[in-house]
Formats: sequence, structure tokens, C-alpha cells
Amino acid sequence: MNNVRTVSDTKRTFYSLHTRPINTIYRRVVEELMVEMHLLSVNSGFSYNPIYALGVVTSFDRFMEGYLPERDKESIFHALCQAVEQEAQGYRQDAERLQALAKDLPVNDLIAWLSQTSHLDRDPDLQAQLQAIANNSEFKYSRLFAVGLFTLLEQSAPELVKDEKQRTEALKTIAAGLHLSEEKLSKDLELYSSNLEKMAQALIVMADMLSADRKKREQRQQEKSTPVTPPSE
Repeated sequence: MNNVRTVSDTKRTFYSLHTRPINTIYRRVVEELMVEMHLLSVNSGFSYNPIYALGVVTSFDRFMEGYLPERDKESIFHALCQAVEQEAQGYRQDAERLQALAKDLPVNDLIAWLSQTSHLDRDPDLQAQLQAIANNSEFKYSRLFAVGLFTLLEQSAPELVKDEKQRTEALKTIAAGLHLSEEKLSKDLELYSSNLEKMAQALIVMADMLSADRKKREQRQQEKSTPVTPPSE
């Protein structure tokens, strides 16, 4: 008997946990992330790791920037993780731990560690995970894992990721060390950056529309409240 959860099962669970409506512009983002996490969670070759968790948290936080009401964001994230039978707190804790680690490391040390050209006496759990990934020819790579790697570089050296040449070289070194496809890594991160830009533009358009609508309402209200002067005889 096949008991593998379906996408519909995951969506149904999500909407039973987060019952408030989701703003239209963000709903697609949430559902795409949900489907991506679902497909990975039911894949027999996939195993959770903290870099993937950082990718999930970063993607969610970046794409949900500006969401209102603000208090709903954590409810949505918790429902998202629970829908794929994971705990949101674990994702957040792993993401915070890795971000703090990256901020504390010189970027060259971080790149060498991620590419397994040198081992650092830091975070034995991550060290073991990196070794396992490098030694596993069947490792289930994902776009969210790529976002996690990118976030580590970004936290360690924000200026490096803005420089195309340095960023490309760093990703090439990491991909080679972990035996990942450099082409896939680069393409996934290009798509991630492009989608962030599109989201930012969509939010600007939405803000402009809301502002114009508010001005029209205010104008109508003002017209209603302005007394009509009867014509003089």
C-alpha cells in the first residue's frame, strides 16, 4: 500500500494549520516553496541538513519581506514546516547557528571549509554533514541547498557576493569540493536573484496601486463632506 503523502495532502495540512487568508501576491511564493519542500521530503534520496534549512529560512524571509500583518509570518512558516512533517524551530535554530558561524569566519576560511580543502575546529555537526555530502555520490542536491550556500557566503563577505568574478570563483571552488554541478548551482542562484528582483518590483507596483486607491477614497470622502452651496438667486 502506498502511503506517500501527496502535494494535495501537504497543502490541505498547511491550510488547516494557517487558517487566515494569505495576501494574493505572496500566496504563490508560499505555495511554490511548499511544493518544493514537499517533493524533497518524499524523495527517498533526500536527507535534511542545516545548509538546506538555512536555504529554506532565507528564501521564506526574503520573499515574505513586507508581508502584512507581520504577526502572520511566523504562523505561515510554522504551518509550512509542519505540513511537510518538520519542526519550524529546528529550521530557525540551524539557520541562526550557521549565519552566526559564517559572520565569525574570514570568507577564505569559509570557502575552504565548505569545499572541504581544509577542516576547521568549528561546529562538528556541520563538519560531519559537509564530509557526508562530499563523499556521497547520490547526494540529493536542491535549489534550497544552493540558497543556503549562497547565504553563508553573503553573511561572511557581503561585498564578495556582489562582485560577479569573485562570487563565481567561490561557487566554483565550493561546487568542486562538494562534488556538485557548478552549472546547476549557478543557474539556481541566478534564478533566485531574478525572482527576488521580480518580487521587489511587484511590491512597488502593489504599493503604488494601494496609494492611488487610498487617494481616490480620500478625495471621494472629501467631496461628500464638502457642503453644497445653493445657487444664488
